[in-house]
Amino acid sequence: MTELERSLQSAALPITLDAVTKSYDANEVIPPLSATFRAGEFTVVLGPSGCGKSTMLQMLAGLEKVSGGTISFGDRQVQDLEPKHRGCAMVFQNYALYPHMSVRDNIAYSLKVANVPRGERQERVAAVAAMLSLDQYLDRRPSQLSGGQRQRVAIGRAIIREPSVLLFDEPLSNLDAKLRHDMRMELADLHRRIGATTVFVTHDQVEAMTLADRILILNNGRIEQFDTPKQVYRSPASIFVAQFIGAPPMNILPAQGDGTMLRLPSGEVLLASHLRGDVMVGIRPEDVRIGPVDASTSPIPARVAYREDLGSHEVLSARLRSGTTINIATAPGEETALHSSEVSLHFPQRHLHIFDAVTGQSLSNTKKDS
Repeated sequence: MTELERSLQSAALPITLDAVTKSYDANEVIPPLSATFRAGEFTVVLGPSGCGKSTMLQMLAGLEKVSGGTISFGDRQVQDLEPKHRGCAMVFQNYALYPHMSVRDNIAYSLKVANVPRGERQERVAAVAAMLSLDQYLDRRPSQLSGGQRQRVAIGRAIIREPSVLLFDEPLSNLDAKLRHDMRMELADLHRRIGATTVFVTHDQVEAMTLADRILILNNGRIEQFDTPKQVYRSPASIFVAQFIGAPPMNILPAQGDGTMLRLPSGEVLLASHLRGDVMVGIRPEDVRIGPVDASTSPIPARVAYREDLGSHEVLSARLRSGTTINIATAPGEETALHSSEVSLHFPQRHLHIFDAVTGQSLSNTKKDS
């Protein structure tokens, strides 16, 4: 471990938001929001456009003032401090590099403004450039770099200050698909080495699932779920989370309970349950089975209407007797050759998720009599 990596790890602080709100006049963008990001944790804030994720990040950075509540970095409240006094650094979507400056000068700029001696600046620039594989580009200008190289320069400019908090505002959205993949690997490796407290905002679920220690999912400024990627995928807290995570998203079906069974509107039994009234039942496309399986599940007739061959697997669209259309993802390498065919589907009970029909919140912990 280099001296720079040790300094960044030791600088990492937890972040605490306590009843933080944001309003523009009478329009409340973020209702009271409370969350804690652990020191050294890579947190991804995920949600659709307009959900408040960038506003939350800008309040952490000090670019937006909070309307209420407190923000703490470690034991220090920072909501009333100017950005330069918070000990955080931010990497923007558009890189925000100075086009007339070299890579060396872009990385060193904040140290120059802070009157750090020239010799120390040169040492720290060299350490950052080595960490990010920018050594051979230090004398180039941003226009002479690729998108991925510019992004690394922006990251270098942020971490050279050895911040206690590192903020990313959709930093990969301007890159092509292959470069986004490569940069995800680089960011994951960088975080493994430096261990900085990182908050990364995105609307891309692949970035969230592959980078995050924990994912905070926002919907209209409210936290839907804050958990590990595996838990968010396997145990979604709401219909919103279930359908936001996953490609194709989770199938959501209306069902009704009579106190002993949950049934589809067309009468097929899904599982034994003590629930009564209307509920919503979810199942991931890869968990739906085609054809005879075993006696523990009831067959559900459907007609395959559309088939997509994605090479590694297939995605089928099938229409149930109730009129609902669902997606089915086949196992890798499995070929069905099904189209406009009548099939029997099976929904393994262990893969079913039960949601309240009104609130959309998960009821899966009460879905079985056992």
